[in-house]
Amino acid sequence: MTVQFDMVIIGGGINGSGIARDAAGRGLRVLLVEQSDLGSATSSASTKLIHGGLRYLEHYEFGLVRHALTERERLWRIAPHIIWPLRFVLPYRKSLRPAWLLRLGLFLYDHIGGRKLLPKSKTLHLANSSLGAPLKGDISVGFEYSDCWVQDNRLVVLNARDAADRGADIRVRTRCVGARRSDFHWDVDLIDEAQGQQRTITARVLINAAGPWVDKVLKSVLDSSARAAVRRVQGSHIVVPKMTDHDRCYIFQNADKRIFFAIPYEQDYTLIGTTDRDFSGNLDQITASEEEIDYLCTSASNYFKKQLSREDVVWTYSGVRPLYDDGASAAHEATRDYVLKLDTGKNQAPLLSIFGGKITTYRCLAEEVLEQLAVVMPEAARHAGWTSTQPLPGGNFPIDGADDLAKLIQRTYPFVTDADRLVRHYGTLSFKILGAARSINDLGRYFGGGLTEAEILYLMDCEFACTAEDVVWRRTKSGLKMSKNEIDSLDHFMADRLTVQTASKLKQ
Repeated sequence: MTVQFDMVIIGGGINGSGIARDAAGRGLRVLLVEQSDLGSATSSASTKLIHGGLRYLEHYEFGLVRHALTERERLWRIAPHIIWPLRFVLPYRKSLRPAWLLRLGLFLYDHIGGRKLLPKSKTLHLANSSLGAPLKGDISVGFEYSDCWVQDNRLVVLNARDAADRGADIRVRTRCVGARRSDFHWDVDLIDEAQGQQRTITARVLINAAGPWVDKVLKSVLDSSARAAVRRVQGSHIVVPKMTDHDRCYIFQNADKRIFFAIPYEQDYTLIGTTDRDFSGNLDQITASEEEIDYLCTSASNYFKKQLSREDVVWTYSGVRPLYDDGASAAHEATRDYVLKLDTGKNQAPLLSIFGGKITTYRCLAEEVLEQLAVVMPEAARHAGWTSTQPLPGGNFPIDGADDLAKLIQRTYPFVTDADRLVRHYGTLSFKILGAARSINDLGRYFGGGLTEAEILYLMDCEFACTAEDVVWRRTKSGLKMSKNEIDSLDHFMADRLTVQTASKLKQ
């Protein structure tokens, strides 16, 4: 029998897409299957930070923090269009963590991760300062430090796009419904939701990167007896009209020992989150609960002069983190580090399952996956480390070059009014979208929220988008500025185009 793939990856979140990219770049034959859209679950429901995790220090997770901090500037270099630095303000209140502990934590944060480009932390006097102006009057002192922002779903999609460019087969809306292994390969049953077809493919290795579904894949799809040590923790966020007139983020402490962020978001809004609570519901119906929304509104109102209520919330989103179950007593104390479980049975085809992890460490997680597989697949060791320096699609410009790139787009296409938005989503790929256009009419139909037909066709043809939701809430956040009718119209346009494409494929 000729085995079709070296590796099949179940799950198109950040871990699955990152593994696909690294493996394809090493010359392996890779198939990635995702039951919905790329990054449609946990990976697009993050707080959208590339960070070390300041709060993990008090849980003594020094290794995780150092690991993540080392990745922070590395990821910034390879994706300066979707990752950029931010300064965080940590207000101090006497009733919470002591000032000496905060200073110690920030000192470690500055020095254990090989920081080279990001500015170090410092003490702030918030009274009579623009940074303290939005806050309640009892807050006069704080601290400032650096981390990075990321367009999280775009990070997923660009890893998948680069994997495909290097030869990987990326299939969205495709479910794995069964898998059986022999001594030398896996037989994997797949269903293409669009075409309604089932087929069986073969692979040397199977990767279970199904995120919150990791244990369900083990039990119901693979019929494995492996222990599924997964703890599902729900994190929800709210978006409100912008709370500040500056570009700084806030990290706040709550009396219950949790922390939450208030981050400038999409020019006109503030993103507030996240929550941490154990989840046991339906993974296909994850929404922010009224309790979580009230918790975030109340928490923010404890710090900001402006008091938030449910009526201020313009959008919410929620995701379930598939954390490794380390027995922590509270959801917010559970480790965010990843654990890899390699099962070779009795000299059978390997199965590797992924538990936990965070978006900041996805790239080194992928490297470690291939390092473990090299024991049974020696060619997986080739070209180790290449992803640390090769830019993601659209990121081939200097880390401080986003403004210059936007100016170049503006000069080349004077009719474009949102060059900054294009750069922050597509980088140098903006030129591929705009192409030979010489006027706004050349970009085709306008759907609202800054989206033209040219951009939609690019997202469908190059970035695996199938529905309006894929576009307006994941590839972009244009949904914040679009009406329901505009989104519905876009959905009809995309559905009609996919119908034509599917019919054409079936005829072939």
